[in-house]
Parts: sequence; structure tokens; C-alpha cells
Amino acid sequence: MTIIHPLSSQDAPAVAAMRQAAAAHKGEILGPDARPMFDAMLATTPAADHVRLEPGTVGGVPGFWVRPANAQPGARLLYVHGGGYVLGSAAAFGNFAGQIAARGGADAFLPDYRRAPEHAFPAAIDDAVAAYKGLVAEGAEKIVIAGDSAGGGLTLALLSILAGERAQGARQPLGAAVMSPWTDLALTGASMESRAEADPIFTRGVLAAFADSYLQGRDAADPKASPLYAALAGLPPIRIDVGDDELLLDDSRRYAELARAAGVDVTLSVWTGMPHVFQSSLGHFLAAEQSVDAIGGFLRERLG
Repeated sequence: MTIIHPLSSQDAPAVAAMRQAAAAHKGEILGPDARPMFDAMLATTPAADHVRLEPGTVGGVPGFWVRPANAQPGARLLYVHGGGYVLGSAAAFGNFAGQIAARGGADAFLPDYRRAPEHAFPAAIDDAVAAYKGLVAEGAEKIVIAGDSAGGGLTLALLSILAGERAQGARQPLGAAVMSPWTDLALTGASMESRAEADPIFTRGVLAAFADSYLQGRDAADPKASPLYAALAGLPPIRIDVGDDELLLDDSRRYAELARAAGVDVTLSVWTGMPHVFQSSLGHFLAAEQSVDAIGGFLRERLG
């Protein structure tokens, strides 16, 4: 199922203001020195009520627990943050993940997976796998996964890895929700051209720099790096939310099409006029509230 959400009259002025503010920085290549700035930006996402954030380690991977007061016993959310494999941290994404965890009704673990360029592929996906298996080892009865951008790509790659280990008894997640997932580090989607002007944040050069920093010469079509090229049969239900004004739009559309062809239950929600991971702009965009509510509802439904 694909759902197209029109740009609301309430959001149109806010989107125009965002575009004007972002215009001067479009195309800037961001490296490790931009981590404090990126973390500060994400930290402005308002915190959900009655959510506790605490450091922890799962599966040998350090990170943070987000614990909403309404969490159901035995339910866990693995939240994998974005940042182009170079930026982002579990602590910085705590408020954003807390909003989703509170709506989903589950304690969430955010792994501080190893980032590029200090740690190249496959360090990040190895850490995501370790964190998931750590939740299983700790006795989690029901697990769902969510992620945004690069973290969305890691989430979808993780699903295929786990499905490939099903015969060995690997516990399968009940579902996954991803926002603007980066599924193709080879950058072959048609929206790389068709949304080049519309995207207020990214250029192809910015994405190529992130991919090069992470891959460091490895094949961009490796399914552990780019889940668009992974085996998709046997995956759990997936919800994908993406903005229509994104270079990465076709990373979502193509993945959804291939997953459906493989028999996966996929819901694709395309939000007209919205930029990359607009959901983090809770309090600024009505669409952000609507999307996060729907994501939380999907995760809660999957958890039962």
C-alpha cells in the first residue's frame, strides 16, 4: 500500500521558512568536525512526557536506553539513528527516539554504533546485529526495529541478515518502521536527478562523500551496506515514511516495490513537500506529528 499525503496549508509557511534557512548550507560536505553541531540540532526535538534516558550496553555495544512510563513488559524497540554513517549519536537522538518509544509503548535501546571514517563498513551493521542479538539474549519477548536515514538503511539491512539466519533459529523482529531510509549507497535512484532542486538539504556530492567515508573502497551494492540489493523474502511487516522532496525518495519507492514483489507487507507513506527525516521537526510541522503518531501506532500494533 502506498499513501500520498498532501502538504497542509498549516505546514506550507513552515516549510518555506525552513527552505530559506537551509539554502545557504545546501551542498556542504560534513565530516566528523560537524558532530557537535548535528547533535545539538537533534537535541532540539522536544522530549516526550514521562520518558527516562539512561546509559547502557547491549550485546557489547554501548548506547542509551529510552524508557517510557507506559512501556509494556517484555517489549523492546531497537532504534538505529541516522547521520550518514559519520554523524549522530544515541544521546542526541534520545528525545526523538523517546517520542517514538512512548507512542509504541516499549523500552528502546539506541546503540552508539561505530561511525566512519574511524570505523569503516561493516562496523555499523555489525554493531546493529550485535545490539539486536543482545536484546534477544537479555530475554526480550517481542522486538521491533526503527531507524532514520542511514539508520533506516541499517534497519533494513538487519532485517535481511536476520531472515537469512532464520534456519539457524534466529529470533525474528515483529516489524520495522523506517524514515527516509538510505537503501542504495550506489546512488542510482532517479530522484537523485528529479529531486536535485527540490531537496533543501542534500546534493549528490554530499551523499557520495558520506558513502565514500563509510565504504572506503568496498562495494556500494553489498547488501549489508545497501539493503536495496539484499534478499527480501520472509521479512516482517515494514512501514516506510519519506518526504517527496528528497534525493532519497527513490531509495524508499524502489525498496518498497521490490519488497512487495518478494511478498513482504509494506506500507509506503510519501509526504508531499517534506524534507529528509522531517519527523524530527516535531513542534514545527504538523506532518511530523502525524507521521510519528502513525509510526508509533504501527509499532504498537506489531508488539500486540
